[in-house]
Amino acid sequence: MYDLIIRNGTIIDGTGGDRFTGDIAVNDGKIAKIGQITDNATQEVDAHGKLVTPGWVDIHTHYDGQATWDPLLAPSSWHGVTTVVMGNCGVGFAPVKEQDRDFLIELMEGVEDIPGAALSEGINWQWESFPEYLDALESFPRAIDIATQVPHGAIRAYVMGERCNTDYAPTRAEVDEMATLVRQGVEAGALGFSSSKTLLHKDIHGQYMPGTFSGNEEMLALGMAMKGLNNSVFELVSDHLGDDKEWAWVTEFQKQTGLTVTLIATTAPAYENGKMYKIAEQARKEGREIRPQAAGRPTGVLHGLQSSFHAFIGHPTWRSELADLDHTALLKRLSDPDTKRQILAEESMIKSGPMQDLTSLMGQVFPLGENPDYEPDAEASIAGIAKAKGMDAMEVMFDLLVANEGKELFYQPLGGYQNYSLDTQKKLLEHPNVLFGLSDGGAHCGVIADAGMPTFIMTHWGRDRTKGDKLELEFIVKSLTSNTANAFGMFDRGQIREGMIADINIINFDTLRLHRPEALFDLPAQGRRLVQKAEGYEVTIKSGEIIFQSGEHTGALPGKLVRRSNDNSGEHLATSM
Repeated sequence: MYDLIIRNGTIIDGTGGDRFTGDIAVNDGKIAKIGQITDNATQEVDAHGKLVTPGWVDIHTHYDGQATWDPLLAPSSWHGVTTVVMGNCGVGFAPVKEQDRDFLIELMEGVEDIPGAALSEGINWQWESFPEYLDALESFPRAIDIATQVPHGAIRAYVMGERCNTDYAPTRAEVDEMATLVRQGVEAGALGFSSSKTLLHKDIHGQYMPGTFSGNEEMLALGMAMKGLNNSVFELVSDHLGDDKEWAWVTEFQKQTGLTVTLIATTAPAYENGKMYKIAEQARKEGREIRPQAAGRPTGVLHGLQSSFHAFIGHPTWRSELADLDHTALLKRLSDPDTKRQILAEESMIKSGPMQDLTSLMGQVFPLGENPDYEPDAEASIAGIAKAKGMDAMEVMFDLLVANEGKELFYQPLGGYQNYSLDTQKKLLEHPNVLFGLSDGGAHCGVIADAGMPTFIMTHWGRDRTKGDKLELEFIVKSLTSNTANAFGMFDRGQIREGMIADINIINFDTLRLHRPEALFDLPAQGRRLVQKAEGYEVTIKSGEIIFQSGEHTGALPGKLVRRSNDNSGEHLATSM
């Protein structure tokens, strides 16, 4: 007698092997048997005609605050994700001294666009040290598993105080103290350490985040603090991965520390001529782990009246008369023909950055609608629509912004879509060293809604793409499960195999789809976030318990904190108190 049997499913097991039809039996939260099962179970699910996959393992999220108040960790859990890794990009909330709590909130708000008021109201601060933070995470009931990393920003703030983001050269004693804290955090269960070297990352006051200009000596010391701690990861986001000098440092860092290094490049030179991937491939041949991360599509911002970003935010009338209105009052004003004429007659006050040339920008802004298309043709852009209608592009943008009660959102890829094709993205995703990542679940609440990236990858790359070749579903499933889990040392999940944790999705692949993005105001302090729901996940199972059925939470909360394990044999376990 088993606890649960899934019958007659089309199983894609996460190994990359061919799909097959069979049953899966679960006992005590683990997969007990796979095949044709004649025994009975307390609970049975008929998966005939459905895909059965491991639960997705998302390695790049920012639920560091939300994990202390939200048991569902939505929207990731809406999309079949059963394990998330947070503490990315060098930002997080431990270790922390009481006087530095607001600083870490302002840093997270600036870097990851999570409302500071929501963080201030939602976080209960039951910790100071990183091990205490892990214990607090472990004590909170949740639907899915979480894991985290030690963030450079918090480490520097704890040791250097107010000098953390202005003094690029800590003392030797300070470096030693930071190294001790990193090791303490990883020994306690953090999966690794993260840092950022991009000028994109600033706090709400415009100060670069701690660690942005840290020297090689400091970085190596922090990396060496993890040496010998099996399965430890170093995550770095950097502007400099197109430079030979930076690559020389990264390569030497990996050689000396022996860590898995996972990288996020923010500038085009890193991708030119496949440079980053060639270096990663050479490292793999030498038995070293350097793993770039890539998303299923280019990162893009969402324009809209309910987002933080749209084409008219720089116009004088918007800034002086409209910006502070509630949504109902705003729509009333924008529906006034005189207001429309006034705004369209004005020039934007923004004279630098990506919003300075609005007219040309409209060729890269796309309405998403009820069935979002993230590989649209030029004709589907605002400029393309305007040309077809014989109208001015800015007027079309205005009209569409106020349509549908002002709730429409528009996608603007930030790079990599100049040719209106995702062929370049496909090459990145297919590279054997690449890790699928960068969903940024929990972050960029006002401008991005990418937490549904696994659903996008499954539907677009596995089924719907018309502009070029698709990706094999077996490859996609492996990339979303065992590849990411194993890279971060979580060997007990990511495959449908006997003895593995029973994290499983049952998917109606014919109906699987993303809904249009929308704004919700459900964070603490009525904070806003942009989210995207899905349909087609018929059942999501976490550790043998059904947590979602037909998109609705069942009430089950089997999720736990995943602590780093020294064991490389696959016996890595999620723990609970």
